[in-house]
Amino acid sequence: MEHLRFSPVRVYLGDKSGKYPDGNQVIVQGADLRVAFDTPLSARYIGADLDGVDLVILGHVHEDHMVALGRLPQARVQVHEADLAAARSWDGLARHYGYAPPVLAAVREMIVRDFDYAPRPDATGYADGAVWDLGGGVRVRAHHLPGHTAGHSALVVESEGVAFIGDIDLTGFGPYYGDATSSLADFQRSLARVKEIDARVWVTSHHRGVLTDRADFLKALTQFTGRIEARSDKLLGYLRERPHTLDELVQRRMLYPPGFELPYVEAAERRSITQHLELLAGQGVVRQQDDGAWALA
Repeated sequence: MEHLRFSPVRVYLGDKSGKYPDGNQVIVQGADLRVAFDTPLSARYIGADLDGVDLVILGHVHEDHMVALGRLPQARVQVHEADLAAARSWDGLARHYGYAPPVLAAVREMIVRDFDYAPRPDATGYADGAVWDLGGGVRVRAHHLPGHTAGHSALVVESEGVAFIGDIDLTGFGPYYGDATSSLADFQRSLARVKEIDARVWVTSHHRGVLTDRADFLKALTQFTGRIEARSDKLLGYLRERPHTLDELVQRRMLYPPGFELPYVEAAERRSITQHLELLAGQGVVRQQDDGAWALA
């Protein structure tokens, strides 16, 4: 595969710069260790550069970031401690998603078929600020940036100024916080913190790929962050028409277009819409009526 090189850092771009379901693969070579950040679908096509890694550091746990874990038994796997159970077993991943049992059954079938899902019970945890010395002056540090998942972290090659910011992916879709361990409030704080990371190159998991200009990065981050307010505005537009129950709002959709279907879409809509309603209620903008419907305050 073609790749971009930043001294000891190699970035293999997936299809359409890693647009979901694909992703971008980062490999870092030190004097003593070779490390991979995540293993997306593009990991299937890299070959020896990935097959020889000593360690896989997961920025977070979702099916599209752990594709090659089952075929890299020689590589140690580390993940932020808040996502550790999700990496170790299906039961842990199921709690991580938080979907209803029928949805979980469909999701498990999908991720085994489409993402080569294999848990890693030997995975170990890291904490915010963890540092990996790869030898030869190459050093990686974890920055805990929760919201997408409870353990979502940026992985920064400090010696080169390369920040892998994962699913703070700067896409037009916007932030995703639709699972049980996701948090809109945490995501908002993380969006403020990510701009403070000292870097000169920013690598996303999906679609945007690599940014090398800080002004471009900040512009993309502002647009990405703005999707949160746009979603609240969409909900307020529905409520201006009339009060809605949560079920009605889920059917009208906030995240995905009507007609777009994957097993988890309705669950993600419900979790995300609920968090927006709670945010708006805390601002005194909406209220829940005695009959359970939501209305403008």
